[in-house]
Amino acid sequence: MFKTRLISGIILLATAITVILLGDNVLFGAVLVISLVGMTELYKILKVEKALLGIVGYLAAIGYYILIYFKLDKHLLLLFIGFLLLLMVLYVITYPRYRIEQVMTVFFGLFYVNIMLSYIYRVAILEDGAILVWLIFIGAWGSDTCAYAVGMLFGKHKIAPKLSPKKSVEGCIGGVIGAALLGYVYAIILGNKIVGIANPRILFAIIGASASVISQIGDMAASAIKRNYDIKDYGKLIPGHGGILDRFDSIIFTAPIVYYLAVFF
Repeated sequence: MFKTRLISGIILLATAITVILLGDNVLFGAVLVISLVGMTELYKILKVEKALLGIVGYLAAIGYYILIYFKLDKHLLLLFIGFLLLLMVLYVITYPRYRIEQVMTVFFGLFYVNIMLSYIYRVAILEDGAILVWLIFIGAWGSDTCAYAVGMLFGKHKIAPKLSPKKSVEGCIGGVIGAALLGYVYAIILGNKIVGIANPRILFAIIGASASVISQIGDMAASAIKRNYDIKDYGKLIPGHGGILDRFDSIIFTAPIVYYLAVFF
């Protein structure tokens, strides 16, 4: 299992690096595909991934990406309202085919998976976006690695024993500090390549730490959903890791935080 997980992790990391370096339309397409797969995994929990409700969810997701690609953000609220209305119309005219929790999951999936992950692309198209986008992964995967290492070495106090028995307070703190240090070192390595940001070392450390806190919450939120429905993994797409949502659960929360911190500062 460890060998499979390691090989899959290396391939996943290499793919992520390649896609981010290529950027632009390649990154846009990759994030869209990841979002749709993630939505499918979520919809499978309540068996709507192939139902008319699920199809409407996928179409809304594609519509959302079309709007952000062409920078038509002013129409997003109209999309969300139309999406909700259409779901409720389907719920009424097909009653009692669907349960309300299925309708709510389809609506939730658009936001939880699709919109949140789209911030990977939104960060990448900012000024210095090619640099800033890596902070998403530092705050998520970098934090996760640091938290795991510190937790294994020093973890004694469980932070949420019923939800994540292996996670410790020490590991969580280690993840935050580790992500802050990684952000700081990343800024040092970049040197004068960062032109649109004042005090990048401090800013990247703050973003790394903040993203780590949120990413750990995101990770536990994903675990809570799985435990509610008594499933181990969201899918089997990535051997040794599970599905897209199992690997990107922390990034779902990290990407928007990095975006808004970068814009704010």
